[in-house]
Amino acid sequence: MLNYTKQDIINMVEEEDVKFIRLQFTDLFGHMKNAAIMSSQLEKVLSKSMKFDSSSIPCFGNTENSDMYLVPNLDTFVIFPWRPQQGKVARLICDIYKPDGTVFDKNPRYVLERVLKDARDMGYSFTVGPECEFFLFNTDDEGKPTTHTHDEGGYFDLAPIDHGENCRRDICMTLEEMGFEIEASHHEVAHGQHEVDFHHDDALTTADRIMTFKLVVKTIAKRHGLHATFMPKPITGEAGSGMHINMSLFKDGANVFYDKNDKNGLSETGYKFMAGILKYMPEFSFITNPIVNSYKRIVSGFEAPEYVGWSSSNRSLMVRVPAFSDSESARIELRNPDAAANPYLVIAACLACGLEGIKKDLPVPKSINVNMFDITKEEADTLGVESLPISLNAAIKLAANSDFVKQVLGEDLVGEYIKVKEAEYGEYRTQITKWETDKYLTVY
Repeated sequence: MLNYTKQDIINMVEEEDVKFIRLQFTDLFGHMKNAAIMSSQLEKVLSKSMKFDSSSIPCFGNTENSDMYLVPNLDTFVIFPWRPQQGKVARLICDIYKPDGTVFDKNPRYVLERVLKDARDMGYSFTVGPECEFFLFNTDDEGKPTTHTHDEGGYFDLAPIDHGENCRRDICMTLEEMGFEIEASHHEVAHGQHEVDFHHDDALTTADRIMTFKLVVKTIAKRHGLHATFMPKPITGEAGSGMHINMSLFKDGANVFYDKNDKNGLSETGYKFMAGILKYMPEFSFITNPIVNSYKRIVSGFEAPEYVGWSSSNRSLMVRVPAFSDSESARIELRNPDAAANPYLVIAACLACGLEGIKKDLPVPKSINVNMFDITKEEADTLGVESLPISLNAAIKLAANSDFVKQVLGEDLVGEYIKVKEAEYGEYRTQITKWETDKYLTVY
């Protein structure tokens, strides 16, 4: 924990010749927003916050109640390494408050903070390590993104086959300058697909870092003349991009998921936490897989889980208990989320579901050691394995009927979110795709 003071921030801005400070926050749908101030305004903002019009942010406010305030979180201060060395640019991630001084409860960052408080009240802290995948594509003559790549690389390939190696290296170096600990980076399965893994940390810090990570990836890619996208499934017939969530629960400094006497190394508490994930997380699919395209990734044959279940070594299920070498790294991995998701809401949902499993002493179902990528629906039914929602529409309906989803995220937030997603799905249903015209135009 950095524990910066207001004077620390002011001093760093002066010493580093920072001229612009971006006041950042994340909207309900995982999009980063910001307002930039000059350094001359910093002291005033740090003392009094900054007012903004929330009615222009979807689901945040309306014309009648539009005024809200950005309150910087001092420990999120960082200077952007890619901006000019004279007149530098820095950022502060902000919390959001109403004019009466109360917190804005539909702020995704606050939703996570609220669930983290529930964990603290039970004596727990929550640690998360993400695995974020993305594609690098060429741009056209106007600089607009395409879905074309000259990259012929596959899993763990290297240059000259991996054409994105230089860009990926610069992404990693930039992230390290911003305080990230990069554990690994590599080419992923599909052409043009990459992954960068950074070290696990407390849940709120990790959610902030996922948002920063996405900004850095897109910014550095653009400097290389490329377009980076976290769209879950940009290419038909290729693997999609996920955002696997590795999670651990600590109490009094010890990882409570660890039990050296268990064959998987997982404790009774860990199994109860996992039972909560298995029981409730499918109801949060509209959060973990939030767009129409998300469900093009969750299909058989492309290494994304279709079924609710768990295993130790089997990667074809929603939950996995990875192999680990020590007590600190004992963890549970959730494999269905994609990086189009809002990380604050995804991590909040993971923690809430796991804690519910502990509170209710839920039994964990039997592990499955069958490759679910190759199984038929009838075989899955025989095993008694439920499938994840197959469309955004199905996910919306599941969430709308879940009292637990409303309890965790807030009824107003869920209502606003679903309203937007229903409209999005309705718009999708009216579109005629190239696949339809290729398939039907000449035969009917």
